[in-house]
Amino acid sequence: MKQVKRDRIDLIILSEMQKNGRITNVELAAKSGISAPPCLRRVRVLEQEGYIRGYHADVAPDKLGFMMTVMIHVSLVNHSESDFAHFAELLQSWPQVRESYMLTGESDFLLKVVAPDWEAFQKFLTAQLTTAPNIAHVKSFPTVRRVKYEPGIPLDAMIANADHP
Repeated sequence: MKQVKRDRIDLIILSEMQKNGRITNVELAAKSGISAPPCLRRVRVLEQEGYIRGYHADVAPDKLGFMMTVMIHVSLVNHSESDFAHFAELLQSWPQVRESYMLTGESDFLLKVVAPDWEAFQKFLTAQLTTAPNIAHVKSFPTVRRVKYEPGIPLDAMIANADHP
């Protein structure tokens, strides 16, 4: 699929919404240098074309008792496309798996798992993950703390390089 180049205004809109998904249309229009009606139209187009995939709140896990975040490398025994698809489908059924990436190299998948405590994590690990079909190897890395979290992509450089309208 060919990547469509967005203009500077679209990039500003995306950047501002990435920083604050609750920004009002009036504030967004002012920051992007256009009036409110065309700003709203641009936001709708960006949503329809899939540039904006959704909106969510950044919920603090620890406030709700999820005190552990564990990164897990998973290697599969068999590596056919259907094996990868079956494992990816299985991941969808595990709510404690919050993110998953297919990898190249030594491991096949990287999972981000949250759990209330060590016991809950161990139960997930031993009763679900390691007993799943086609699992060759699992290596877990409990995190100490998050040192950086910046959702989205670095749009500022794209804005600086964008052609002015």
